[in-house]
Amino acid sequence: MHIVLVESPTKTKTLEKFLGKEYKVLASGGHVRDLPKSKLGIDVDSDFEPQYVIPPRARKNIKNLKEEIKNADTVYLGTDPDREGEAISYHLLHVLGLKNYKRITFNEITKSAVEEATKRPRDIDMNLVDAQQARRVLDRLVGYKLSPFLWKKVTRGLSAGRVQSAALWIVTEREKEIEAFKSEEYWSINALLDSKEGSFQAELKERNGEKIEKGDVKGLPNKEDAQRTKKDLEKAGFTVKSIKQKEKKRSPLPPFTTSTMQQEAFKRLRFPSKVTMYIAQSLYEKGLITYHRTDSLHLSKEAKDLAKEYIERNYGKKYYKERSFTAKGRSQEAHEAIRPTSLSEKQGLKREEVKLYDLIKRRFLASLMSEAVFYSTNIEVEARNKNEYLLSANGSIMQYDGFIKVYPIKFQENELPQVKEKEKLEAKEIMANQHFTKPPARFTEATLIKELEKHGIGRPSTYVPILSRIDEKNYTEKVDKKYLKPTEIGRIVSDLLANHFPFITDLKFTAHMEEDLDKVAEGKRKWQNVIRDFYKDFIETLQKKEKELKKEDLMQEETNEKCDKCGGEMIIRMGKYGKFMACKSFPECKNTKPLEEDEEDTPEEEITCDKCNAKMQIKKSKFGKFYGCTNYPQCKNIKSLEGELDIKCPDCKEGNVVKKKSRKGKDFYACDRYPDCTFTSSKKPSSEDE
Repeated sequence: MHIVLVESPTKTKTLEKFLGKEYKVLASGGHVRDLPKSKLGIDVDSDFEPQYVIPPRARKNIKNLKEEIKNADTVYLGTDPDREGEAISYHLLHVLGLKNYKRITFNEITKSAVEEATKRPRDIDMNLVDAQQARRVLDRLVGYKLSPFLWKKVTRGLSAGRVQSAALWIVTEREKEIEAFKSEEYWSINALLDSKEGSFQAELKERNGEKIEKGDVKGLPNKEDAQRTKKDLEKAGFTVKSIKQKEKKRSPLPPFTTSTMQQEAFKRLRFPSKVTMYIAQSLYEKGLITYHRTDSLHLSKEAKDLAKEYIERNYGKKYYKERSFTAKGRSQEAHEAIRPTSLSEKQGLKREEVKLYDLIKRRFLASLMSEAVFYSTNIEVEARNKNEYLLSANGSIMQYDGFIKVYPIKFQENELPQVKEKEKLEAKEIMANQHFTKPPARFTEATLIKELEKHGIGRPSTYVPILSRIDEKNYTEKVDKKYLKPTEIGRIVSDLLANHFPFITDLKFTAHMEEDLDKVAEGKRKWQNVIRDFYKDFIETLQKKEKELKKEDLMQEETNEKCDKCGGEMIIRMGKYGKFMACKSFPECKNTKPLEEDEEDTPEEEITCDKCNAKMQIKKSKFGKFYGCTNYPQCKNIKSLEGELDIKCPDCKEGNVVKKKSRKGKDFYACDRYPDCTFTSSKKPSSEDE
């Protein structure tokens, strides 16, 4: 009997079906060794030796695996084909004390791929293990050394990470750009022109030989100039100056990498990155797509043959076009781009799985299809009166759809009439349009991933953890459910790190560190040397800042207000969810209240706690604002900020239904007598009067 060890239980049945009765497939459940949570777990004086432990959740499974492998002829380590998977195989080897083992990898869970893998086993690649180990040690050193510094200097519960801090800095700097942006007015002029063959619109491009541009150079600067130009054009004569016509081809995009899949899934399906990766994991484990953590654009010959047969059969031979794609920079994580393992119809998938699978399939097919062909026309029009003007009109018609047949893209068809050079045109209407320059857009999850990738920060397996971390720590919030904005505490942390630990937020430094980790994976650098080069400057800076910076200088602001409980001074402090007022005598006096200047935090009418009759005040949490009892912590009564809905609780018949927000920011309805009554509903209950 041969044993195959993989990470996820979902894969086991599929693999056993492919391998036959001589094989038994078991799951490790992920990592079986890790650094301890209770301490640093790295001996910095002994070449950064990690002190691994078996996590409590894995102990029972390890015991069972040891029993299963006792009588095995061979143990195949079949964990994922990336650094993380290689490290898990390495830890399984040590935890289980394996002697007779073989390392196998497969980029797709199909019968042919799995059978081929068992025929070509190899040893564990220690370069990949070292690269993963280096990343883990680096992140632990930064997290466990820098986070306590933030607790002391800002507030407890914060964290700093090597890559998450760079991502937060990107979001914060974009917000500063938006705040500093000053919108400027400019005007454009359009003319609706009539020819013998029909009407079309042309836009003013030049006046007296000088270009009128938008963007940084702007168009016409103000309404007065626009109106003068409009009046002059209304009396001008218009003539066709030139006609330029040419064929334009548009090539398809390459197949998906992890990053581009997350970006397109958000853009087209509105899937958050975390959801996209969860669904992709399921599709991979069901054998429907190739490995979903990859930065490679390579497609195997078998994949191209599969696409060719499908495209020629369904769309015709002219639609297939052989192509090869090469990723920019380093491509280390896996052997192929993300693609379907077959192109037959899939049954029994969940709705979200169908959507993502279809997107992956279409992108893969489109990458091997012919270009779309457009016929573009540019008409330049002269106008003369007091001034000389040049206007331009652009038209485009799709002549051949090519890859657009399976992967639709946005394009605007605009057919211009057939005009002739020197043809006289009649102006039916001259339009002056006001515009204002716009600030740069906030990042979405998808555009932030694109920005990280552009700077060489992070790798396919790290994008989702980066986004999750800055969200979980309340460093960012979402505007309109998609745009990332730094919270008050997020800005404070980002600015503190940028000012005092600039290498942590420096994009070039972070990208260089990723390159060093890639070199470790290639066997070109020793992982301890990478850590040593970083740690020396890091720890010296940390020790220096520990002495230099005081919390009261960074986080406290004096006020003229007196504490209404003990008569002491009130100061402004920073909490996990923003600024608030607190008594300077803390912890002897624990009086706190929201900032007075925040008008939203003062109820329009006095609200009394229905449990202890004390006043209620508006407080903040990660999930928004709510009414809290001023007698906290003696009384922990809270109420929804939106108030009761005048609907009796359908369960207890005593409490009232209030609207609340979940941890994920979704609205739900609950009884205000919680925890005495645990009624919740995603839909607003009906009142008895309705």
